[in-house]
Amino acid sequence: MLKLIGLCVVAGLVVAAIAFPVVGGAGLLSNRASETVDQFSAELAQADPPLLTTITDSKGKPIAYLYDQDRELVDSAGISQNMKAAMVAIEDHRFEEHNGVDWKGTLRAVVKGVLGQRVEGGSSITQQYVKNYLAYVVAKTDVEREKASEVTAARKLREVRIALQLERTLSKDEILTRYLNVVPFGGQIYGIKSASRHFFDKLPKDLSVPEAAYLAGLVNKPSKLGTENPEKAKDRRDHVLKRMADTGALGKDPAEAQRLLKQFQDEVLSFAAVKRRPNDCVSAENGQTNGYFCDYVVDYLAKLGLSKDKLKRGGYTIKTTLDQGANDAVKAAAEGEVSKNTDGVANAMAVVEPGKDKHRVRALGANRDYGNDKSKNQTSFNLPADVSRFGAGSIFKIFTAAAAMEEGKTGVNRTVNVPNSYTSSIYKNGGKAYTVKNASEGGDTTMTLQSALAHSPNTGFVILEEQAGLNNVVDMSVKMGLRDSMQSVNRGGSKINPDAKDASLRIAQDKWVKDNKVGSFTLGVTVVSVLELANVGATITSGGTWCPPTPIEQVTDRNGKPVELKEAACEQAIDPGLAGALAQGLSKDTTEGTAAQAARQANWTRQMIGKTGTTQNHQSAGFVGATPNFSGAVLTFSDSPTPKPICDGAQPRLCGSGNIYGGKVPARTWFEAMKPIHQGAETKSLPAAGSQYQ
Repeated sequence: MLKLIGLCVVAGLVVAAIAFPVVGGAGLLSNRASETVDQFSAELAQADPPLLTTITDSKGKPIAYLYDQDRELVDSAGISQNMKAAMVAIEDHRFEEHNGVDWKGTLRAVVKGVLGQRVEGGSSITQQYVKNYLAYVVAKTDVEREKASEVTAARKLREVRIALQLERTLSKDEILTRYLNVVPFGGQIYGIKSASRHFFDKLPKDLSVPEAAYLAGLVNKPSKLGTENPEKAKDRRDHVLKRMADTGALGKDPAEAQRLLKQFQDEVLSFAAVKRRPNDCVSAENGQTNGYFCDYVVDYLAKLGLSKDKLKRGGYTIKTTLDQGANDAVKAAAEGEVSKNTDGVANAMAVVEPGKDKHRVRALGANRDYGNDKSKNQTSFNLPADVSRFGAGSIFKIFTAAAAMEEGKTGVNRTVNVPNSYTSSIYKNGGKAYTVKNASEGGDTTMTLQSALAHSPNTGFVILEEQAGLNNVVDMSVKMGLRDSMQSVNRGGSKINPDAKDASLRIAQDKWVKDNKVGSFTLGVTVVSVLELANVGATITSGGTWCPPTPIEQVTDRNGKPVELKEAACEQAIDPGLAGALAQGLSKDTTEGTAAQAARQANWTRQMIGKTGTTQNHQSAGFVGATPNFSGAVLTFSDSPTPKPICDGAQPRLCGSGNIYGGKVPARTWFEAMKPIHQGAETKSLPAAGSQYQ
């Protein structure tokens, strides 16, 4: 009696599904009753499934993929008839005859559900498309996916409702094509195009009958078949081939069908040696070298509203500004100067191409390989792009010189005072008088600003900082490129934390420097990004034009249409005449200044700007150099959990009292990378100084 009642209930539900397909609400995962089956089916008919996103270099060569599901779409014409026939034969041989539901199989499955038995099978391809769409397109979490795939009578009835709707809006061929684009083939491989590539390195239109039968067989239980279980996979393939023979897919002549069946079952498949597509930046193509750039691309797009989650499902093509040759040169130079296995010493470099309308990031690299294996000294912290834990030393004197010239306090050829020792009447050091000394005693006590930038006396720039005004110097650093660096805080590059107990962690670095009258700012004591330092050089050699350091040439969506990105607009950050004065002022560092020895060792002959820097305890040192063609920055710093000074040598190392300087490892790294990067580039002169800044 109970069974009879159950069957009556089932019959009523099925009749309701046929007569009233709009009833029931289609927010089956979201539980929003207002979403009707009509609305849900319309979404099914229009929305495409998640697709992988491809990141390429500037020449269009893929360097990385991002995906939740490795899937590419293919239209009906791109799928062989062999593949379609194999899938219909094994999954739904009455596909062309029914209206979306195999009633015999569905009723059998629903009855089993009512009787408390396990429900499986009985679904048409249309119903299976619904199930897979709900599980792999609509569902975003494991819980939602489990709900969409639950083995119950209710799920069968849900499939019935939506399948009936789909058959009213899509043709049989459209449904079969969509089904083949959605279904999983195991190991994050989804859709027939990715499966054809992975198993046979073919396009779906070129699949043979045995290859098509093999792939059709995988859909049943992809996690238990495949190349990992060759005997079971072959048995399943042979079963699909038999179904093709039985249903006429191998021809109407039974004898010929049996002959082909034996031929195909005897055929040994040749599988491709195609590896699974790498996923994410850590496993990017040449990821140990390109990982930093990939990571910067993802972070940059997230700030523009394209989150990583969107990228992993959106099917975008991201053409970047990456110059693979330049990136390889940076990696080789950084690692050549500091071995990747050197404990506690990182060597990072960034290269930016100057321009009036765009500052393209051409390379990001470091001695450390990008990755998650700490035992191999790998790191996923973006050494060249993120704000580092240390400052850049005297490189910050660039901002003091720029502010002083802008305020009319000096000119590039004017004399500045550089006493051996100077005690400031404005700045304090922990409540005490702030006294600064030059790196070496004796020597000239006056020199031109150009010579001061080349030889880097500390006292002269503290005096200029007083004359120009500390606030103006800090603002100049932001205008010229330290946009993110100065919005971090003065504690290892961490982000602002309004709830931090330490007050210095609650305010941005630029405000902290101003409020506390940090006179040592000109000596580069605050944390900084290597990439932003490179962009400072690009601002100078672009005639004072600041642009965001962008890694993006173009982003297109899954349909090939350009995606509009609201990148920050370029600005005339400083007067072109002032930029020319800075270029002239910084032009002697590599001929007579602190980087001259490194330049001579590299046989460097091009006109360029340059500035070295070293922090007080020798825990970091840097070099910024630029031509009108390319700007680069290098920062060598202690990345040990317990930072120590760095000693220079055949291989730099952590030591008790350091002796590293910007003119050593950083400058040498710069020249080793920039020589090949500049090879073949046009030789250009530096811009002239504006008359008011001379």
